[in-house]
Amino acid sequence: MSPDTCTVKSDKLGSLTGLTTRTKDSKPGIHYYGGIPYALPPTGPWRFRRPRPLPASYRYHGSYTGRNAACPQPQWRGTRSEQLWNEDCLQLSIYVPAGKPPPGGWPVYFFIHGGWLQFGGPNMTPEAVNPLMTETAFRAIMVQPAYRLNAFGFLASHELEADANELGQASGNMGFWDQRLALEWTHAHIKDFGGNPNKITVGGYSAGAHSTFQQLAYELYHVPAEKGIIKRAIMWSNSPGIQPKGLPEQQKQFDELLSVLGIPLSLPPKERLRRLREAPARDIIDAQAKMKISEFRATTDGSFIPPDSMAQINSGEFARRMKSRGIQLMNGECRDEHFLYREWRTSDDSYEGVYTRLCADYPEAVVQKLMRHYCGRSRDLPRGYSSWKDLFGHAYAGMQVHFLERGFQSKLANHLQPGKDLLRYRIEWRAECCGYPPEWGVTHATDQAIWFWYPALTADDKRILEPWNKAFAQFAMCEDVEWGTKEAIDIRRLRSDGKTDVVKDDANSWKEGLHVWKLLNEDTPKARI
Repeated sequence: MSPDTCTVKSDKLGSLTGLTTRTKDSKPGIHYYGGIPYALPPTGPWRFRRPRPLPASYRYHGSYTGRNAACPQPQWRGTRSEQLWNEDCLQLSIYVPAGKPPPGGWPVYFFIHGGWLQFGGPNMTPEAVNPLMTETAFRAIMVQPAYRLNAFGFLASHELEADANELGQASGNMGFWDQRLALEWTHAHIKDFGGNPNKITVGGYSAGAHSTFQQLAYELYHVPAEKGIIKRAIMWSNSPGIQPKGLPEQQKQFDELLSVLGIPLSLPPKERLRRLREAPARDIIDAQAKMKISEFRATTDGSFIPPDSMAQINSGEFARRMKSRGIQLMNGECRDEHFLYREWRTSDDSYEGVYTRLCADYPEAVVQKLMRHYCGRSRDLPRGYSSWKDLFGHAYAGMQVHFLERGFQSKLANHLQPGKDLLRYRIEWRAECCGYPPEWGVTHATDQAIWFWYPALTADDKRILEPWNKAFAQFAMCEDVEWGTKEAIDIRRLRSDGKTDVVKDDANSWKEGLHVWKLLNEDTPKARI
């Protein structure tokens, strides 16, 4: 066998050949396996349906050294690479530290990529991951799954519900079901890669963090404790959000998609679905850019997401279940999240434009309350914002991160211990290699350099970030972490000067977060299924 390849063999899996990276001094770095199918193709008649597990007789054979396929997706900031597009995208990558595993096997970090649930992919190169696993305290297997996005992953309607009912299944939230199946595959097979199935941390960035919450919630309410997979959870720059739209509101989006695609709504339901399933993937992607309800997100379906998911947090039951299972959470934010958030399908520069754009993501009853929070009963631009686009960025960032993280933290802290069970943070420093315009400040995703130890970090960057990366590594490896916070309002902060301290959250931000949480997650009617 070549020194640059590695092979996993077992009776359950078959044989998978990957590649081995090298460190600067030519020692083995990590073993990489990419493009590993974890489910049957969700194509043809299986488009818009729940993922199907691989049959028990399935065996792998050959080389798995490439990248994962990417779910067809819209462009981000003017770029749209279709090279990896393939609806047969239910694949994952595995990065394994070189060397002998510890007793029981390597801890496992199951990382879910972000992208608003609309775009993105799990294709970090082995060379990019190599520094994290060879230069830092992070010594764990990392698994990154691909999952269905946008309409392919989150379309919902009465037609699809009836179609799924014929198979005895739930409809909607296909992307979350994909993630769950990938997580179950990891739990079942990671031991063959040297991993410990009893030490799995699930985490993600942005939409991946929101997905982490949904996976944790599903496990707490649908998986018996003795069969639980998740030991710890990491939610970087996202929150639980709000109770998702129910099927009546999602139907409006389904009808709009069909109209843009030229599929008559007068056709029988089965014929509408047939034409939709036969439509080219490119047409479905292009149609989304022409829609008012452009964002495909979670559905309150009564199966993956119950109609009382937010009520369970408010009652304390969610935290009590976390406590009983010993599950700990890391959750936090960047200082200037709004600069990046305002760049995704930005609203027209008016009150109506912001209102319509937010309705693409959230139930209209929630949007009405959010706009009243900012504008009162006026339709004029509030003081303190340079434009409606600026307001949209702040409102979006508040919904995704700032407001609802604080409300979530407050509810959990009634039963979980800050600094031990709850590790909350705020990042106010950024590395030059983060890749976003300097005028955006410490915006959304600029802190990924911290956690993933980007190869372009300077020596000074590494000196500043080493304590943070080490704490992340310890947490992901299910080890104890000295975090320093004591109360719900406390945060561990990386200051703009590169120093770390523990402080009280800004009083106004904390108060506003709790107010908006109550406004949107306690005083809003339950979603209709």
